[in-house]
Amino acid sequence: MAEASAWRSGCARGLFSLYSCRWRGHGTLETSQCDRVWLGLLSATCLLAVGWLYVSLVLLNDLHNFNEFLFRNWGHWLDWSWVLMLVASLLVVYSSVLLVGADPRPPTPDPTPGGGRRRDGSVTPPVGLLLLTVVVVGAGLLLLGVQWREEWDSLRLSLQATAPFLHIGCAAALTLLAWPVADAYYGTPRTGCRGLLIPFLGSALAVYLLPLAISSPCIMDPALLPPKPTLVGHRGAPMLAPENTLMSLRKTANCGASVFETDVMVSSDGVPFLMHDERLVRTTNVAPEWANEHSSNLSWKDLRTLNAGSWFLRRRPFWGSPALSEGERLEAENQSVPALDQALRVAADLRLAVMFDLRRPPAHHAHRHDFVQKTLGAVLDAGVPQDMVLWLPDEERAEVRRRAPGLQHVYGRHGTPGALPGTLRGTPNGTRGPPPRRLNLPYQDLPRLDLPALHRDNVSVNLFVVDAPWLFSLLWCSAVDSVTTNACHRLRQLRHPLWLISPRTYQLVWVVTDCVSALLLLWTFSVQR
Repeated sequence: MAEASAWRSGCARGLFSLYSCRWRGHGTLETSQCDRVWLGLLSATCLLAVGWLYVSLVLLNDLHNFNEFLFRNWGHWLDWSWVLMLVASLLVVYSSVLLVGADPRPPTPDPTPGGGRRRDGSVTPPVGLLLLTVVVVGAGLLLLGVQWREEWDSLRLSLQATAPFLHIGCAAALTLLAWPVADAYYGTPRTGCRGLLIPFLGSALAVYLLPLAISSPCIMDPALLPPKPTLVGHRGAPMLAPENTLMSLRKTANCGASVFETDVMVSSDGVPFLMHDERLVRTTNVAPEWANEHSSNLSWKDLRTLNAGSWFLRRRPFWGSPALSEGERLEAENQSVPALDQALRVAADLRLAVMFDLRRPPAHHAHRHDFVQKTLGAVLDAGVPQDMVLWLPDEERAEVRRRAPGLQHVYGRHGTPGALPGTLRGTPNGTRGPPPRRLNLPYQDLPRLDLPALHRDNVSVNLFVVDAPWLFSLLWCSAVDSVTTNACHRLRQLRHPLWLISPRTYQLVWVVTDCVSALLLLWTFSVQR
C-alpha cells in the first residue's frame, strides 16, 4: 500500500513538474513568468509538429504531383513520400521527448568551459533544434500556401473523415491532462498555476461540443450506402506498369477498372500518341540531344523507337508499389510509346473505355492548328465503337460532335458554366449541343458540388486523383460515381468504406465519450482536492 502510494505520489510529482517548471529538488515550487513562457513554447512546438504529421499523412495522396514537379524543375527523380514521413515523424518524436523528458526551463549562462549544463547540473534544452522544428514546419506550410493552395482544400476535406476520431482522441488527451492540472490548481497558491484551470475547462467544453460541428457523409444509415464508385486508371495502372503504355492499359483491365485515362500529343508528322510530359526524359530513353525538345517535336518514326518501360525498373514512381515478377519485368522492359489508334484497339478488345486529355502542340509545330482534327481522325480510323471514347478536350467540340456524334463528351472545371457546376442547366461555354452528362473534376471540388441535383439531372461525376483508401471511402459515402486513381489494385480490394456508422450509433458514441471523460475529470479533481 505504501509502495502504491509512493508510486502515485511520484507520478503526480512528475506530471506536476510539467506544469510547474520544476523538475529537480528545489526549496520552493514557485516559477517565474519566463519559465511558464518557455513551457508554452515547448507545448506549442509539439502541437505544431503533430499537426504537420497530420498534414503529411493527408499530402501522401497527392505527393506524386510534387515528385513530378521537382523532376521537371530539378532534373532528378526522388520519391519524396518517405522523406516527408521521416521528417514529420522525427519532429513529433523529438518535440514530444523534449516536452516530457527534458528540463523546460530556458537556458542560463554556464560559466564552465564545457557548457551544456546549468549550475544545478541539469541539461540545457537544445534551443537550436527547437527552432529548427518551427522553421521546417513553417516552411512546409508556406510552400503549401504559395505553390499548392488546393491542398488546403484537401486538408479541410480530410476532417470529414477524421473529425469523429479526433474528437475521441482529444477527449482522451484532456482526461489524461486532468491530473496535472488538478495537482497544479490545488497544490500551489500561485495565481499563474491556478490560471491553468480556466483555459483547461474552456478546452474541455469545446471538445465535448465538437460533434455538433462535425459533418461527415460516412455518418449515415448503412442501408443507404451508395454503390461503390467505379475506377478510372490514371495513365493506366502506374503502380503496376509504366504509365501510358499498353502494359499499363492491360493492367488497368486486370484491376477491374472501367476506363483507361491517358494523355495524347500529336507528333511532328501528325500521328497522335500517348504521352503526359512535355519532355521525354522521365518516361523514355530519349537521346541526350532530344532531352530538352518538346515531346511533340519528334516524328512518329523517332518516337516509336524509344523504350518507354526500362525507366520503370530503375525507379518506381510510387512508394509501396508491389514487386514485379520476372515476366512482368521482361514485359515492362520492352514497352514502347503507343499510338492512339493502337491503344484504342487494344482497349476495345479488353472492353475498356478510353478518356484522354489532348495537349496543344508548341508554337511553330506543323499541326498546332489542326491537332484536334488529327486526333479525331485517329479515333475514327481505329474503327472502335464511338461510345467507348470519352472526349475530354474542350477545343472544337461542335465540330467533333458533327463528325463523331457517338463520342461521349466529358467536361472539366474549365468547360462548365460558372465557377463550378450545380445542376448544370444549359450548355458549357455557349456551345451548341446536348447538356453535359459527364464531369471530370479534382476531388477538392467535392464540397462545392450538389451531387443529388447533378444525379437528378442524370449527370455522372468523376473525381481525380484518388489513391488513399480514406479518401476513396469518403467519396464512396458521398455518392461519387467514379474516381481516377493510380492505385486501382488497392481500391479494388475495398469491399466497404473504411468506416461507416449510423447517426444514432455515432450520437451514442459521442455522449458516452463525453460522459466518461467528464466523470473522470470530476473524479480527478475530487481526489486531488
